[in-house]
Amino acid sequence: MIIGRGLLASLFIDNDKEDTVFFASGVSNSLETRLEEFLREETLIRNTIEENPEKIFVYFSTCSVYDSSKTTSDYVLHKLKMEQIIKNACAKYLILRVSNAVGKGGNPNLLMNYLVRSIKNNETINVHTKATRNLIDADDIKNITFSLLENKTLNKIINVAYNQNYAIIEILEIIERFYNTKLDLNLIKSGSGYDINVPDVEDYFRNNALTNKESYLNRILEKYYS
Repeated sequence: MIIGRGLLASLFIDNDKEDTVFFASGVSNSLETRLEEFLREETLIRNTIEENPEKIFVYFSTCSVYDSSKTTSDYVLHKLKMEQIIKNACAKYLILRVSNAVGKGGNPNLLMNYLVRSIKNNETINVHTKATRNLIDADDIKNITFSLLENKTLNKIINVAYNQNYAIIEILEIIERFYNTKLDLNLIKSGSGYDINVPDVEDYFRNNALTNKESYLNRILEKYYS
């Protein structure tokens, strides 16, 4: 059972499971402040749990909860509240805190979509030189999710993120080489990042030979932006 229509929800269409709810709907904009948007997701979560008490409830949360600059944001506080509701209400759940997913389509304002669009339009890109981001292929999110379910890893909160962060300037350098172009960059000495511990998924990247940062990002570019 799939709840949602965005990038993450689309990953499970061909592999839906009768005994599992894949909840990938609700607030996705980290800058959201409208109370009605938060209440809409909360109501949908509560109703879905009540109507499917016997199913495994898989909830896609966010690694933004580790961002020290967002600890008091409405978005992060809301996501933490949703996690707590699920933990209290579900007999079987799996909460997956996801980093920056990259896949086919998705929100045009997602980092990689924005960067590639700016490059193709020959736009100047503002680069916060101290900023880092954790990019993960959406297909890897799907594979990790199914692996956890197959191993009956339940009633846990798990970080689903790549095993290394990228500096924004590093991402752009890899993109330059991929497209064999020179980008117009405006360097700004600001920005921040945060580390994400991934003990539950490290083996996935190691076992699938996905530990080389540049190769991993090139693989993403080839798959979704070539």
